[in-house]
Amino acid sequence: MTTRPDELIDFSSSAPTTGSLDVAWNHGARSKRRSTEPRIQIHRYDEHTVILRQSKSVSFEAPFIFLLFGNERALLLDTGATADPQRFPLRETVDGLIDEWLEKHPREGYQLVVAHTHGHNDHVAADKQFADRPATTVVAREVEVVQQFFGFGDAWPTEAVRFDLGGRILDVLGTPGHHKASITVYDAWTGILFTGDTVLPGRLYVFDVAAFRETLDRLVAFVETRTVTHVFGCHVEMTNRPGRDYPLGSTYQPDERVPQMTVAQLIAVRDAAASLGDQRGTYRFDDFIIYSKLNIGVQLKLIARGLTHKLWGMAAR
Repeated sequence: MTTRPDELIDFSSSAPTTGSLDVAWNHGARSKRRSTEPRIQIHRYDEHTVILRQSKSVSFEAPFIFLLFGNERALLLDTGATADPQRFPLRETVDGLIDEWLEKHPREGYQLVVAHTHGHNDHVAADKQFADRPATTVVAREVEVVQQFFGFGDAWPTEAVRFDLGGRILDVLGTPGHHKASITVYDAWTGILFTGDTVLPGRLYVFDVAAFRETLDRLVAFVETRTVTHVFGCHVEMTNRPGRDYPLGSTYQPDERVPQMTVAQLIAVRDAAASLGDQRGTYRFDDFIIYSKLNIGVQLKLIARGLTHKLWGMAAR
């Protein structure tokens, strides 16, 4: 359906919309040399919402990236794990998706905001691809920049602030614990809570335990007053077997979980974190693993397990 140039899309009266997650996510190949996956998988959740996933043949992180369209601007949430536009053509892909959307919904002076769920390298690597893009704002990864851009002021991180894409209103919450500048974005149009690396079906790396527990308390309180269809993080690391994850660095995950989680699973993360108190360690649960106070020793163990898995895979081929 094509709208007139002056016609505004109603993002409120019928929210949350019914979108589709009926998709087989690309999960890598036994050999990168044999991979036929596109470098970026594109899934249209609905007409105004696109979910992208970086191929594991490009980066084992295979992060999810989100493109949300409003009447005045679009938000690109995260830019993935690879800077090279030849290996990871994110700018080209996003430009094509925006052009396609504008063909159906023409309007002048359409803007793009590039922001991040948090500032770790696997979520900001392709920022430079957008540095010279017209009508584009790239929000830097530093916590002070994030606070200023979204207008948190003294509200960080205890209160949500609103960010308007032009009739499509997002609630942005400061959610530190995994990273100082972590945010979670709630989109009333889809009902999706975009949680970055704070809540996902995989390894939850906690660097600030107190901040992480407080973040989860606030998230649970927030969703109690909202309609949440999905809790959507940026990675999948769990297998379909309860409590079992793929080793760090895995480039082939044939039996991975679906990325979307439920409010009940969010509450389970909150309860699990609360039960651990201030302890350091690795704690396995059915749908996630909490790495509390992650240190260099645990990181080395994760790397060693990943290398062993890789060598075993090479020997088996």
